[in-house]
Amino acid sequence: MTEQSLPNNMCSTAKSRPIAIANWLLGVAVLVFIMVVVGGITRLTESGLSITEWKPVTGALPPLSEADWLSEFAKYQQIPEYREINGPAGMTLSDFKFIYFWEWVHRLLGRIIGLAFALPLLWFAVKRAIPSGYGLRLLALLALGGLQGTIGWWMVSSGLSERTDVSHFRLAVHLLTALIILAGLVWTALDLRQAATGREKPARMTSLGTTVLVVLLIQLLFGAYTAGLNAGYVSSTWPLMNGYFIPGGIDWSTGVWSALNNDPYLIHFIHRWWAWVVVGFLVILARKVRPIDRRASIAIHTAFGSQILLGIATVMTGIDLHLAVSHQAVGALVVAATIWGVHVIGRPNTAYGTIIPAG
Repeated sequence: MTEQSLPNNMCSTAKSRPIAIANWLLGVAVLVFIMVVVGGITRLTESGLSITEWKPVTGALPPLSEADWLSEFAKYQQIPEYREINGPAGMTLSDFKFIYFWEWVHRLLGRIIGLAFALPLLWFAVKRAIPSGYGLRLLALLALGGLQGTIGWWMVSSGLSERTDVSHFRLAVHLLTALIILAGLVWTALDLRQAATGREKPARMTSLGTTVLVVLLIQLLFGAYTAGLNAGYVSSTWPLMNGYFIPGGIDWSTGVWSALNNDPYLIHFIHRWWAWVVVGFLVILARKVRPIDRRASIAIHTAFGSQILLGIATVMTGIDLHLAVSHQAVGALVVAATIWGVHVIGRPNTAYGTIIPAG
């Protein structure tokens, strides 16, 4: 597929199917959401380093015999996580099979998402069903999905030689890229639904929308740091952290920037309290959205309200697995709901500051 053939020559207004493509993109978004949830389970069960090789094609099959399992276990026994943590703890082959399962499912979902995007994209292109102006955007989403697979292996490789876990910086890139893909899928689907109603111009990014997304991105970044550094475990009390508003134990010796990016006490503190800054901006966004699309406003309020409660409960239970996974899952829903709201206020029929209800 060339740039010329996909975005233009293969897309005719008469044959375009914006609703069908929008529904397909939302279906892929659901798969990405499931991927984020399974990724959370993989991280919380310390399963991410169980597969020590990247085999994009042959790796789709799990070990099929006892000899295959023993071979995979032997490879895992060579990395620091086993030698320094799980080996001394007495890990058995059965224990290894459990963590291998979650990492394998996580990677399998990545392959499924790739096929679920690439094959329908090719079909819509051949049928000349892609509306004009959307071909390049869809190709960009496909490329970003392919890049995400590479980022995933780049993250895993950081924990195979010298560390007992993956780099929290690389984990943050991996998680944020997944959420950016989710946001891109939802935004494009919403644009296509608008196009199907005769509104040819896609939504624009407003100043409020940009501000809200930047504020949310900061929270997501520190959430990824919190996960990567196991910073949630440094305090199981709320609202104070071990009896203090600003927790003791922050290591300032290497400078403020280093502490912001590496100190678990400071990162947990920022993630805990920046959440309320996010809430403030999301309330403002929801109020702007409500006169135009009440459903989007409700979605924003429901998502961030649930996320706050889950975050507090996760901390106070000492990072209960089910609550922590739910916290990551609802975090993805917060992203989707926010993108919906930002899209609503950026639609061409919305005069920002003087809102004109749709329809």
